[in-house]
Amino acid sequence: MRLLAVPLSVLAFHSVVQPVSAPIQARLTGKYWHQGCPVSFSQLRVLTVTTWGFDGRTHTGQVVVNEDAAGKLARVFRRLFELRFPIRDMRLKDAYQQDQPAYVSDAFECRQAVASPCSSSTATGNGHWSEHAYGEAIDLNPVENPYVGCGMTRDAASRPFLDRSHLRPGMVTPSVVDAFRSVGWGWGGAWSGSTKDYMHFSATGH
Repeated sequence: MRLLAVPLSVLAFHSVVQPVSAPIQARLTGKYWHQGCPVSFSQLRVLTVTTWGFDGRTHTGQVVVNEDAAGKLARVFRRLFELRFPIRDMRLKDAYQQDQPAYVSDAFECRQAVASPCSSSTATGNGHWSEHAYGEAIDLNPVENPYVGCGMTRDAASRPFLDRSHLRPGMVTPSVVDAFRSVGWGWGGAWSGSTKDYMHFSATGH
């Protein structure tokens, strides 16, 4: 049998941190950023990283994050790449559109924290800024890692993943949690009580 050589560069992890360009600012302005948000564009950065996809191939993913978090998250994504943790979609063109697909992994979004499914059947704000509004939170694979309250999720596609004992591709594992914990970030799946946000990682743990 003849083995095909795979160039190491194809499987190498890369990360780049850049300012938020004018075209990306224009894309965010309105729905995702507006006057009165707790951070300015000058406090945000675009983090570009290599990721594994559900197709078993490498892809380029991007998130907008706080400048203070960019370096830490680059280290986290390097570890996720080493773990071959698959991310379904982490592209800015999908994250920042009028109707964001439910499966997109994203970070910065100037919005309030979303009320628990325990207290509201719709995704309403709870009156306080979300950690996403500071660029200090990331949601990974929202379908596979739902926001759950009282055993319920608002996303019908996530219902098969309410059973967290049956691990499937894209579900957050202890190793993924450890990768974020290594830079001081907490996981919404570890919240006390009946409300869990399995997709959610943040600098404060909230």
